Amino acid sequence: MTEILGVPVAVLSGQLMLGVINGAFYALLSLGLAVIFGLLKIINFAHGAMYMLGAMCTVLIFDAFGVNYWVALFVAPVIVGCFGIVLEYFLLRRIAGQDHIYSLLLTFGIALILQGVLTNIYGVSGLRYSMPEMFRGGMNLGFMFLPYYRAWVIVAALLV
Repeated sequence: MTEILGVPVAVLSGQLMLGVINGAFYALLSLGLAVIFGLLKIINFAHGAMYMLGAMCTVLIFDAFGVNYWVALFVAPVIVGCFGIVLEYFLLRRIAGQDHIYSLLLTFGIALILQGVLTNIYGVSGLRYSMPEMFRGGMNLGFMFLPYYRAWVIVAALLV
């Protein structure tokens, strides 16, 4: 078996692919942060909490209400976006134009509140949810098995 720096090529290729998948997640997150700071000049520490809120909305819409996956994937960002508009209108506008530390502290507080509320409701372990039929299974790349849902993350990141 061929090795690179003592690591088998299959193992190295698998790790590189997982790095690309994780990088796609981070790219989507950082793109949102860049847009918010670029347009509003707000250091948004609640960005991750809003991301979590979007995931929770999607799971609840998809599983609890039985809505189609693609509809849930469209409706959840609209709901979270409306929540973000409310936060911006009632809280962030009041500190607009002031030192960045105020927006940092406010959004950090919002993140702690959201995390605390959802932790109290759902706990700290992951939620079970049914996977859409199209994401079940995966493809053999020769050096690793790539689940379809992870391939979807890469495609979504490239599209955005």
